[in-house]
Amino acid sequence: MSRSHTGGGPVNPVGTAVTVRVPAKVNVQLAVGAARPDGFHDLANVFLAVGLYDEVTAAPADGLRITCSGPDAAQVPLDTTNLAARAALALAERYGVEPAVHLHIAKDIPVAGGMAGGSADGAAALVACDALWGTGASRDELLAICAELGSDVPFSLVGGAALGTGRGEKLTPIEVGGTFHWVFAVADGGLSTPAVYGEFDRLTAGTEVPEPTASPTLLAALRSGDSGALAKALGNDLQPAALSLRPSLAETLAAGTEAGALAALVSGSGPTTAFLVEDESAAREVADALMASGTCREARTAVSPAPGAKAI
Repeated sequence: MSRSHTGGGPVNPVGTAVTVRVPAKVNVQLAVGAARPDGFHDLANVFLAVGLYDEVTAAPADGLRITCSGPDAAQVPLDTTNLAARAALALAERYGVEPAVHLHIAKDIPVAGGMAGGSADGAAALVACDALWGTGASRDELLAICAELGSDVPFSLVGGAALGTGRGEKLTPIEVGGTFHWVFAVADGGLSTPAVYGEFDRLTAGTEVPEPTASPTLLAALRSGDSGALAKALGNDLQPAALSLRPSLAETLAAGTEAGALAALVSGSGPTTAFLVEDESAAREVADALMASGTCREARTAVSPAPGAKAI
């Protein structure tokens, strides 16, 4: 069977194991509208893929099996609630394939940390299974399956930078004119995304929640590659809710800012906090200061933008 190769990496013969690398994300702007009747919120979500990666390997098996290794692997579900498993099942159903695959997830993206690690694994599994089974899915078909799986999954496939509208799944690519340096402080434990949105609804009850729109200033800063301008434009409407549920995150944000970060914010729904810094040297200094402060479990440095899900 002929097939398009959607993963952007080396073409594996159909039926041989395929490994796909997929990045984490940071939301440089997350504008959140009022709750819709379906319970979701309209968003203006400016995604930036960052160079922290999970790898998902798909190999032939007698049935669907999920394994996981790496930091916090014990927190990753190994059943069909895992987005990688759901991705394999969705692709198999669409193409009439038996979902007989062993998916191994090598985790390096923080688990339940607001950096779309689970969504990344779903996108990676989709690309890996497409190559393993030779389904020949087009990029648009893969994106459609991604959107069914979750709001952040399409961006994990695409990578780079994009504006997500609707509930975040409708993507418009954004031009980025340079490299941005980040430090990510990993907190102990996770934060439930639905709980953070629920707290957002509680905190904004009785107020007029504006329609979410992307900041022209922020988009211009991305296009120019200007870290100082981007620092002034960063925003996350979920941050007050995340801080309400986890007040200790304020200490982490303060520690990174005091150490010289240009800007600090909660990444997505948290509890990972993100610090934009000037360069690689500043990233090391801020990471060291965060670890010394005792306000986080781990501090990771990374650059952006990064490519989306890609066979390696």
